[in-house]
Amino acid sequence: MYQILSKDMLTPTICRMKVEAPRLAAAAQPGQFLIVRADEKGERIPLTISDFDAKRGTVTIVTQKIGASSSDIIAYEPGEAFNDVVGPLGLPSDFTEMDAEKLSAMRYIFIAGGVGTAPVYPQAKWLHEHGVAVDVIIGAKTKDLLIYKDEMASVCDNLFICTDDGSEGFHGMVTALLEKLVAEGHNYTQAVAIGPMIMMKFTTLTAKKLGLPIIVSLNTLMVDGTGMCGACRVSVGGKTRFACVEGPEFDGYLVDFDEAMRRQGQYKAEEAEANEKHVCKIGRGK
Repeated sequence: MYQILSKDMLTPTICRMKVEAPRLAAAAQPGQFLIVRADEKGERIPLTISDFDAKRGTVTIVTQKIGASSSDIIAYEPGEAFNDVVGPLGLPSDFTEMDAEKLSAMRYIFIAGGVGTAPVYPQAKWLHEHGVAVDVIIGAKTKDLLIYKDEMASVCDNLFICTDDGSEGFHGMVTALLEKLVAEGHNYTQAVAIGPMIMMKFTTLTAKKLGLPIIVSLNTLMVDGTGMCGACRVSVGGKTRFACVEGPEFDGYLVDFDEAMRRQGQYKAEEAEANEKHVCKIGRGK
């Protein structure tokens, strides 16, 4: 059993939990994910690892309340335990395999959208700890939906806030802010975008216009997390790839985002039906 050590609601629908999982924490690397099964009959839910501490034996997950299963996960409280937490799964971020000399010459810009900010944190943290220059853009529709601001500020050189409605930071889309930063003389060697699929699509188009290489994370496509269900199939460079076993990170220039967005919506009817029928099995919280 995997005990929940702490829980806090980052927004009314986004929950952060620290979970006891020593073996997973010892093996985890930036970019990887895990699978949570709340109880013995629960659905397998893939969640990107938002932080890990090998010494304390803990991993941090961030869950957005979307459907019935995510509601069940969020309903758990500190002191209780999940039935299963499996991982780490997926391939680590490419930079974890770079030699020190190449890494030292890099300058990263992360573009984080909404709940996608959580998986950006361990990547920026790892790079910062290895002395690599890192800037981060956090984008959200409004200031009330911004998460990880203080945490991110502590692991990057420059943090830029962006809201669609202008309620905090730059007024506009993350793509416009990225263009502005480059125009002002910020020289980046690598971009990484994690967030809603549509945001990653247009950030990739912007990066391509700027001549900036970009990596995107397709974790939102995953269902069972093992490649067996086929839900995470995506065309990358004209070839079929499986996000959960060959990713979740890919070269953004090569991803067929339109196909990925169609695939992402394939279970919407089933999710809506499950939500209508859902009664929290755990009986904790609301």
